[in-house]
Amino acid sequence: MKVRKIEQVTGVLLDEESELSLSELCRACGVPAERILALVEEGVIEPRARKPRWRFSGICVGRVRRVYTLERDLGVNLAGAALALELLEEIERLQAQLARLEERRRR
Repeated sequence: MKVRKIEQVTGVLLDEESELSLSELCRACGVPAERILALVEEGVIEPRARKPRWRFSGICVGRVRRVYTLERDLGVNLAGAALALELLEEIERLQAQLARLEERRRR
């Protein structure tokens, strides 16, 4: 008899409604606070609140990770990664819009 090991995966679903502190965002993305602050200055992410403490949307996790991947894999600087991120997100919005239009056409 062969026994199969089942691996359990756990996690937290983060979306626009989720809210993280600066330290939680740093932990989730594996980057120091200085890096997050640089991304705020560049306009890549925007805190929901700065006082009394910085708070970020759950969407920021994906944006921070994506910028880090662009910098690491493509060797672009922060400004280049920010621009690439904007363009990638615009492509995704256009693809979603096209998919909705195609779905309507099929009906």
